[in-house]
Amino acid sequence: MRHPLAGLQAGGDAGRHRCRRGLLELFKARALGVLQPRGLEGAVLAMALVVALTLPILLGNPGAAAAAPDPLAQRLLAWPAWSLPAPLPRPGRRDLVWPAWFAGDWEVSSEEAEGPALHWHARFHANGTGGAVADRAFNARAIGQAALGDQLLSVADDPANPNRQLTRLGGDRLLETTVIGRRRALPRDQGFLADELSLQVLHGPGEPRLQRVEVLGRWQLRPDGVIDGEQWQASYPSPAEGLAATAQRPHHLRLRLSPLPPGSESAS
Repeated sequence: MRHPLAGLQAGGDAGRHRCRRGLLELFKARALGVLQPRGLEGAVLAMALVVALTLPILLGNPGAAAAAPDPLAQRLLAWPAWSLPAPLPRPGRRDLVWPAWFAGDWEVSSEEAEGPALHWHARFHANGTGGAVADRAFNARAIGQAALGDQLLSVADDPANPNRQLTRLGGDRLLETTVIGRRRALPRDQGFLADELSLQVLHGPGEPRLQRVEVLGRWQLRPDGVIDGEQWQASYPSPAEGLAATAQRPHHLRLRLSPLPPGSESAS
């Protein structure tokens, strides 16, 4: 059966093709929301980059809560043998809150074993409450251009829901991406973990094509101000084939965010 995103990938050498595939499946079309899958398969997932998650609420005995297994740590250990349903609460219309150290403009580079590095720019804004939120449309557009080139026409956020994004692609295609599950955690080592499950609907000639994409990211701020990250990704069949599903096309990549000077041309 042909993959829903088949035919979107533009030409290029084999290495770049594999790298784009990773990026697509990754970016829930939400950039950092940052992240990578295969072919447009990859860029679309890339558009799945914005990992939106919610902080778990711990009740009862603090000691008992601290001893409880962390769902995201367990999820990471289980990769690539992921399956649905996953321990990811529905986000409603709440945006993902990143640590305050994400605020600013960044030059992002990605690398994976099977392809060359890709580069793009990402942006986060301080949210006024001690955290940061991603400039989703800006980040998705930057990742999409790096992975898809002229195949990407536009990216727009839903003004009524920060967890929904529309991406227009060449060939009269529209990719609708909605976050349907999230979780985040701040481990004791001061890093940041975020996992997001998105539903992607590709509209175009013929029947709509659906798939679900999961991206789990781990981020660490270095003393020099650079952020190192890793992302683990996988896709699942359409919910129409059953809510329970086994992960397909697992992907792993490393990311590095280097700070850009405020107001620099690179950050515009």
